[in-house]
Amino acid sequence: MNLTEGDTFSGIFYFGFFTLATVFSILINGLLLKFSRTLGDRDEQNRNVVRWSSQIKPSIGGFSFYIIFLMSLSAYGIFPFSGQEYMNVHMLGMVITVTIGFLIGLADDAYNTYPLLKFGGQLLCGSFLVATNTMIHATGIYVVDVLLTIIWVIGIMNSINMLDNMDGISGTVSFCILLSCLLGLLGDKSLFSFYSLMLLAVSGALVGFLVFNWHPARIYMGDTGSQFLGAFLSVISIQLLWNFHDPGGPVFQFRQFLIPLIAFSIPIIDTTTVFFRRIARGQSPFVGGRDHISHHFAYAGLSDKQVTYVLGGISLVSGVIAAFMILEGAQISSLFTFSVLAYFLLLFIAVQFFYEKGTKKESVRKAENVVAATTT
Repeated sequence: MNLTEGDTFSGIFYFGFFTLATVFSILINGLLLKFSRTLGDRDEQNRNVVRWSSQIKPSIGGFSFYIIFLMSLSAYGIFPFSGQEYMNVHMLGMVITVTIGFLIGLADDAYNTYPLLKFGGQLLCGSFLVATNTMIHATGIYVVDVLLTIIWVIGIMNSINMLDNMDGISGTVSFCILLSCLLGLLGDKSLFSFYSLMLLAVSGALVGFLVFNWHPARIYMGDTGSQFLGAFLSVISIQLLWNFHDPGGPVFQFRQFLIPLIAFSIPIIDTTTVFFRRIARGQSPFVGGRDHISHHFAYAGLSDKQVTYVLGGISLVSGVIAAFMILEGAQISSLFTFSVLAYFLLLFIAVQFFYEKGTKKESVRKAENVVAATTT
């Protein structure tokens, strides 16, 4: 088989596998929507605080993510291109980690567990990755790299969970992050690999889920979905976005940190903004609320769909930039690297501008409502 025929076969196979994952996701979510109406509901007080929409909708999307992830594991074992990569310790670490993520999310959707219990599960996810040597190797100092790995896993799992506050946003942003990983992987000629099938499977699951989660949503992914996605994204990013450390270079290599920072720009900016602003207001950063960047874009005047388009568009551009940095590798100039950093900083500042604008408009609206209530 020559190169052209191989590329054609690869393209057909990948497109078929992605399409199959998407179709299965639509079918699974459609069936679950038909038979489930209560999973992931909260009491009236908690639901109205955390969700942008106060309507009761089942949080079942995470089931399709995990089912299709398991299907992709089986598919890789069936096809003849499976090899040693399929049965290594990193694969075991990934499977255990995403399974724990799925289970702690399911427990939270079913029983509304305490935040400390969820944190313990996230810590366990990071610990299993360290135990299977699926780590961020950024400093060469084992203890520091272990801490960095665990912080990254816990941070991403929480950021994806926090971003799941409006219709379509978390799924769209996660899809763009997976796309950046897939572009970098395919550009590196890593065809028919364990990771390529995982990326295609979960990407297809997200597309099928978004059919039902696009505004106005009929289902949510719930903590079952957001914790699974957070665990999966943290593992896949460690393998594909954090592994650009030159052993012969300096201890701190800026590009290695910049690639995942850009790929995860929206979750990182949202979590950072909410975390520090809540602390400044004397509030707990671990309790849900309607103070995320998505909410403030809506307060500033954007519709729910426009918020999704804006945040999804930013994630897509950021993902393409991250993929380009992976493809170009060491040939990336210092000027381009600092330009990418400037892009992230400008993006952060722009988000803060809209956040403040939304805060002012929401304050005015609340004041007008108070005046109207007192005069009637």
